[in-house]
Amino acid sequence: MRRDAIFYAIFKRVPGLFFELVEQPPAEAASYRFESVEVKEPTFRIDGVFLPPPDATSQTIFFAEVQFQKDELLYHL
Repeated sequence: MRRDAIFYAIFKRVPGLFFELVEQPPAEAASYRFESVEVKEPTFRIDGVFLPPPDATSQTIFFAEVQFQKDELLYHL
């Protein structure tokens, strides 16, 4: 699975935008490292992950996954 390159680029360039979307202080994004990660078995690429600095008091990790195409199996109602 490929990551959605447009959202990776947006969040990489303007990480505070993601924090606004999850109702967190946008300034907090400055201390996070944003990366795309791959999970094995089978390979699955997460669009992006915001990783806190190692010395942060809050160790919250945020996963960013964007779905553009309709997928009936993605969300369970």
